[in-house]
Amino acid sequence: MKILIIQQKMIGDVLTTSILFEALKAEHPDSELHYVINSHTYPVVEHNPYIDKFLFVTPKMEHSKPQFFKLLTAIKKENYDAVIDVYSKFSSNLMTKFSGANIKISKYKWYTSYYYTHTFKEAKTPKTNAGLAIENRLQLLEPLCQNIPSSIQPKIYLTAEEIEQAKNLMIQGGINFSKPIFMISVLGSGDQKTYPLPHMAKLIDTIVEVTNGQLLFNYIPKQIHEAKTVYNFCKPQTKSHIYFDIFGKSLRSFLAITYHCTALIGNEGGAVNMAKALGIRTFTIFSPWIMKEAWNMFENGTSHVSVHLRDVKPELYEHKSLKEIKNDVVSLYQVFPPELIIPKLTKYLKQF
Repeated sequence: MKILIIQQKMIGDVLTTSILFEALKAEHPDSELHYVINSHTYPVVEHNPYIDKFLFVTPKMEHSKPQFFKLLTAIKKENYDAVIDVYSKFSSNLMTKFSGANIKISKYKWYTSYYYTHTFKEAKTPKTNAGLAIENRLQLLEPLCQNIPSSIQPKIYLTAEEIEQAKNLMIQGGINFSKPIFMISVLGSGDQKTYPLPHMAKLIDTIVEVTNGQLLFNYIPKQIHEAKTVYNFCKPQTKSHIYFDIFGKSLRSFLAITYHCTALIGNEGGAVNMAKALGIRTFTIFSPWIMKEAWNMFENGTSHVSVHLRDVKPELYEHKSLKEIKNDVVSLYQVFPPELIIPKLTKYLKQF
């Protein structure tokens, strides 16, 4: 059986959807499994032993109809038996149509359901601590698998060389591996997913006060100004614990550095999902407009903990739509000060 799985766009989504390959190989070990992803997300699924082939959506394809048509033509030539369209947008609708597969699976949307042979409505309430992002993906396997795991965790596969290189980089930068090391996700993927920078600095102060640990910042070169702003808001004593110049210059190097950390703490997003896929503990701060039930994967109150404004001020969400909440995210962040997070963070940190 030859199966195509489509998951474009975000790194966290691409990583989470990779669970389908492991589940499919468990039941269909001789199947050939292909994955359509955006090219920039490849590092989180590189070396995944369950994926036989990648088809990349490049930036050029996203801005050129002739280039995108080349991808559609390549998909058509593969003669797939089944397609699982997790992305379920216009571009993936076209890929599904061009695949010619007899089995076409996706989530239910009334305006695209005719493209597919099997559609599933997404659940709103999780049944396990895996979270809705995992559970809603696993139900897409029903037309192809009789034995679907109740939950399965995404995994990132690093090479021994990558792990060793990251350790050497950290040692050269002054990191002491006998003390706790915390990766701080200081910035979200955008302003609407970034805890206010002065507030984040106060949480970082708390981490140092409780653990006396060593801190690394997760940022990319174009975010250095914002990362430096957080650093400058921190207390002088805290600054001496921050190794600002040790950071991943590529996504794979970030992953290898995170592999050596005690925990990742900070804004919800791809970095948190990647840390979990590496088996690293996490403390996650959710944006007020993000649906926690979908992305608090494998939260257990110990190794994986999260905080959300809705947990402490549920009245702010009464009779409001998601659109209204998202439009009001700036003011909602302002009523989510560090004082509401520090007690839970302190309890979490005391285990290290």
